[in-house]
Amino acid sequence: MEIAELLRNVAASYEIKDADKNKFRIIAYNRAADSIEHLSSELKDLWDEGKLTEVASIGSSIARHLDDLFRTGKSEHFVKVMSNIPPATFELMKLAGVGPKTSYKLVRNLNIYDKDEAISILKKACEKNKVALIEGFGEESQKDILRSINEYQGTSKRMLLSYAWSRANEILEWLRKSEEVLRADPLGSLRRKASTIGDIDIAVATKEPEKVLNHFVSYPKKTRVIEKGEHSASIMISGDIQIDLMVQDPDSYGALLQHFTGSKHHNIALREYALRKGLSLSEYGIRKLKANAQKSKLYKFKDEESFYQFLGLEWIPPELREDTGEIEAAENHNLPRLIETADIKADLQIHTNFDIETSHDLGESSMEDLIIKANQLGYEYIAFTDHNPSKSAHSEKQIINILRKRKEKIEQLNSSFVKSVKGSIKKVFNSLEVDVLPQGELSIPLAALDLLDFVLVSIHSSFRQGRDKTTKRILKALSHPKAKIFAHPTARKLTVREGVELDWPSLFDFCKTNGKWLEINADPSRLDLPDFLVKDAVKFGVKMCMGTDSHHISGMDNMQFGVSVARRGWATKNDIINCVGLKNFEKLL
Repeated sequence: MEIAELLRNVAASYEIKDADKNKFRIIAYNRAADSIEHLSSELKDLWDEGKLTEVASIGSSIARHLDDLFRTGKSEHFVKVMSNIPPATFELMKLAGVGPKTSYKLVRNLNIYDKDEAISILKKACEKNKVALIEGFGEESQKDILRSINEYQGTSKRMLLSYAWSRANEILEWLRKSEEVLRADPLGSLRRKASTIGDIDIAVATKEPEKVLNHFVSYPKKTRVIEKGEHSASIMISGDIQIDLMVQDPDSYGALLQHFTGSKHHNIALREYALRKGLSLSEYGIRKLKANAQKSKLYKFKDEESFYQFLGLEWIPPELREDTGEIEAAENHNLPRLIETADIKADLQIHTNFDIETSHDLGESSMEDLIIKANQLGYEYIAFTDHNPSKSAHSEKQIINILRKRKEKIEQLNSSFVKSVKGSIKKVFNSLEVDVLPQGELSIPLAALDLLDFVLVSIHSSFRQGRDKTTKRILKALSHPKAKIFAHPTARKLTVREGVELDWPSLFDFCKTNGKWLEINADPSRLDLPDFLVKDAVKFGVKMCMGTDSHHISGMDNMQFGVSVARRGWATKNDIINCVGLKNFEKLL
């Protein structure tokens, strides 16, 4: 998100210096920022792959400046454009309703030059009535700015998908308590299940819009009603999260749902596709273009399927609506049948509370409780993948003894407890998540591998070795026959750190040739592989697997978010190893 913010700052600088002269540059930089904000992957990961220009609205010029930024830490071009603009200007632009010229005017008139204190200085100026006295502002503008400042904390941050999904579901449950709500759905990046979410948008089909809007703004957990109109309303809930609601007549609900689900670039591409067919799209339906389009018949659609069908397209799943070839595939009736959560037959990364004396975090739930949970989820098999015992705190003999005791425990469970749990669960695999050391060695003795069914290898340290060295490190670790899965391959932590640099084509080739699997880690803070690499792996023919990385039984419910990443990467159940039954999985091992 820092890169998107930087590009917006460049656009703002052009606007402040000469908006008319720089009109097209301003549009270009803002569009590029829009694209980056809606990516579910890190932009630097795409740069690592040489795919910057594949991001919608990033042309060769902006890509060249971004290349400078990623290679050297700065872009001389960006520095030049933003010169003579006080940094505090960009900080104030984070406030709702404060554009570049307004921000620049505030900074100049109030002598705000400390970027870190810019917002607090502005707040004090509002409280002392100084802003109202600036030409062109007044008391009403001052009040609006003060409100924006008070709401700023948290609103500029993006939420993890799981958190946004949970909060949205609370609102949806409240809405559905109203008899006038015929249908309610999330919109935008939340419905597309991007890895991080901004504000939450919701749509409702109803014949009684006023009653629904009144019900919405009466939500008991709201902190404030922002606005309420005839067809939409906005509230703020705890955590400074804004919820926007749009209502629509049921006859046109499909058009509304379509209009506000796809990314901006999907919608632009779809409108261009429709125009070539002589059609005009809106949130109300589709019109055939005539001399006077306003008088042409409006075709309404109760659902999205009929909307896309009218255009001659297959229905496009929300996760694919990113303008990455889905419209062409839908036109040719060539969309994949995407994987669904119901296809998953196993969870292949689960941490237990068995005291394995690891230097990492232990799980919180017992093996027995995890088996019961897996059975409730309808799984045929699972893998217990505790972190390896601490290498620095144990001798090789001690590590082997710990793993032998753990193996005995799992064997006992398979011979008795698993059989006593009536249902789908049939087997627990004795696995381990093993650290890959900086030179590619595994952090357990090779003799200990014989005690395990298979292992996951993962990076938990030395993240910045460089592409070639990190790639060799991983290929060496995966070379052992028992090493089957490369877990959370980029090692990214959403909103915390970027992923490692890897030569992905070489890794894909190695995995395909040697029968190794790349994990899609369903932990909402990881969602790793990222979706764009999932799509590359699918094209390459590399098999993947899924694990929740659970450290508590509740974490096993996160599989749905791993599935959403796979779907965004165009994956089918044939691409995911743990969609096969137990017997086939054992054959693959």
